[in-house]
Amino acid sequence: MPMRLLIVLVLLLSMAPTARADHHENSMPAKLALENLMRASLEGVEDTEVIVSRVTIPPNTELPRHWHPGEEFAYVVSGSVTLWQEGEEDVTMPAGGVGKVPLRKVHTAITGDEGCELIVFRVHANGEPERVLVEEGR
Repeated sequence: MPMRLLIVLVLLLSMAPTARADHHENSMPAKLALENLMRASLEGVEDTEVIVSRVTIPPNTELPRHWHPGEEFAYVVSGSVTLWQEGEEDVTMPAGGVGKVPLRKVHTAITGDEGCELIVFRVHANGEPERVLVEEGR
């Protein structure tokens, strides 16, 4: 039953007020913005938490390479983003697109001229850092 509740939560949050009809690419802020919307224990799975965040990545930006101590799921609210994952083909996701990053997979997000806004869901062990930066060249 807890997994069904998580799925319902994911669907509800993907329709959050961030997907406003008056939101245009030109209104993207000039800097990266990350807002944690929720942090909660995952019922029925000991020592596991879910973090839901709204992430705005400005145009022509590449985030530092990093990994998470759990799985990450993303829904593109507006704009588009290219997901780079170590050893994988790049995947470009337009508005309405979804992506998944496996546990501890080194990855980054790259935007073009329009930037993007994402809703990101991370599921990982309680007390672990949200992300671990990777030094370039590793």
